Amino acid sequence: MKKLKRSARLVEMTQYLLARPHTLISLTAFADRYQSAKSSISEDLAIIKEVFEEEGIGQLHTLAGAAGGVKYIPTVRKEAALAVIREICRQLEQPERVLAGGYLYMTDMIGQPAIMSEVGRMFATAFAGREIDVIMTVETKGIPLAYATAMYLNLPVVIVRRDNKVTEGSAVSINYVSGSTKRIQTMSLARRALREQSRVLIIDDFMKAGGTVQGMIDLLAEFDATVAGVGVFVESGEVGADERLFHDYVSLARLAHVDLKTKQTTVVPGNYFDGMTIA
Repeated sequence: MKKLKRSARLVEMTQYLLARPHTLISLTAFADRYQSAKSSISEDLAIIKEVFEEEGIGQLHTLAGAAGGVKYIPTVRKEAALAVIREICRQLEQPERVLAGGYLYMTDMIGQPAIMSEVGRMFATAFAGREIDVIMTVETKGIPLAYATAMYLNLPVVIVRRDNKVTEGSAVSINYVSGSTKRIQTMSLARRALREQSRVLIIDDFMKAGGTVQGMIDLLAEFDATVAGVGVFVESGEVGADERLFHDYVSLARLAHVDLKTKQTTVVPGNYFDGMTIA
């Protein structure tokens, strides 16, 4: 790269960091890239760090030492997250979204990149402090959510299938009981898709009793993998705590009530803000 003026370098450095979240970049790498002294690079990073934190873009973590450098950690402010979740709740309360069985039509929202980007950033913020190797979801509506989260955590995604595909090679398949329908279903994951003893973040679009997520947790046991966390776009509030198959998860929205006759729904923020103080 040709030597840039400082103003241009700041812009390029910012873009470089935004495209590489959760990646440690050494000062030497920056100095070589921009043909500048490390002292100048350090001053530039201090400016970027200040702007990122003031504007709620994220944090720049500095690691000292020979193997040190800087790492960009995307975050979202509580008030900004609350505004996004309230808008999600408002859209989900539209009467035409009510489906048989108390479910909501969400495919159009999951197909909107702007919404998925915000959702991914919120999940990345919620799980930023955990050690995670890979993100897992089950086909099909969980896929955009998983990739949006993976983009901000800079992690690979593995997709659990409802059936075994010959193009996936040998796979591990398990039967699980759907928490809502109580029916036995099957899910599978290719053996080469996940390394043993991986730390896995599970992302799903809708959770009623949690049968699908519990199925993925059981599947991970076959790989000797660890569940690092569970993130859910929408959870059902009409399932009692005793019916829920597990309780350690983060949800963005909660479907509190559905009237199938009038098509009226009540959707409120999920447990994402539990323990947080919202301004």
